[in-house]
Amino acid sequence: MWLGPDEWLLIAEDDATELAGALEAALAGIPHALVDVSHRQCAIELAGPGAQRLINAGVPLDLDPEAFPVGMAARTLLLKAEITLWRREAERFRLEVGRSFAPYVAAVLTASARDQAAA
Repeated sequence: MWLGPDEWLLIAEDDATELAGALEAALAGIPHALVDVSHRQCAIELAGPGAQRLINAGVPLDLDPEAFPVGMAARTLLLKAEITLWRREAERFRLEVGRSFAPYVAAVLTASARDQAAA
């Protein structure tokens, strides 16, 4: 995911060591820094027809598919927690969050789901 002019977040869903080796080889001779941050990250996936609405209860971004299409990622806040939000499919999102904030994010999303179900 492209996060900024000089920053990418790579998610290895298979062998991270193999990916890191391949990237180091491909980038040989090009100034770069490749840092494994998997120890500090936690992923939460939300999917289904209410996923966008649930996330928008705490995220200030416009998640309309025209403004935030499939494949787009952005660093943002979910209330007080910094997250990286990635729209993987029309109704499927992945939130990357620091491990220490994961319980807070899960509680916020659970409370929001309860509130939306009661409405």
